[in-house]
Order: sequence, then C-alpha cells, then structure tokens
Amino acid sequence: MDVRLLYFDGCPSWHLAKQRLDDALARTGHADTQVTLERVETLEEAVERHFLGSPTILIDGVDPFAQPGDEPAMACRVYRADVGFEGSPSTRQLIERLKGH
Repeated sequence: MDVRLLYFDGCPSWHLAKQRLDDALARTGHADTQVTLERVETLEEAVERHFLGSPTILIDGVDPFAQPGDEPAMACRVYRADVGFEGSPSTRQLIERLKGH
C-alpha cells in the first residue's frame, strides 16, 4: 500500500495528521507501511499532486477525504470531525479509510 502525506511548511496540522496516520496504520495491521512525506511548495505542484490543502493524505493515489468540487489549494485544510472541524482526520476516520487495503 502506498501512503503519502502531503503538506506545506506553514501548516501546523500535518504533524498531528502523521501521528494519527501512524496510529491508524498500526491498528489496521499495517504498522510496517512507510508513510511518504511530500512537501508541496507551489500551486502548480498542488495541481499535479491532487493537493487539496495541508495536510492531504493519499492512499494508493486516492484522497479518501476528497469531496466533489474540492480544488487544489495552498491552504490549511479542515476535516469534518466527530464534533466540529479539525486540521487533521481523526484516528477513527483514518482507520475507516484504511480498512480493506
């Protein structure tokens, strides 16, 4: 399984996303899966990499949190959480997206 975490330097949330992603991988039996970190620096790179804001998580090239109409952006991304919005998907949300991989 190919797991990538895309971010930009000014994003305060990508570190939390990485921690949660590592936890979710371990809980789904994928503790040996390496998460590739990719820094995005320009809007052109954002478009090429399907970067919908920082952090963006791609599992086998697919953003499991993308919504219709989402556009590439050099901005902080927010995720619908159990209560309100957060700058990272929850561990539970990540586990749900990782099931079946």
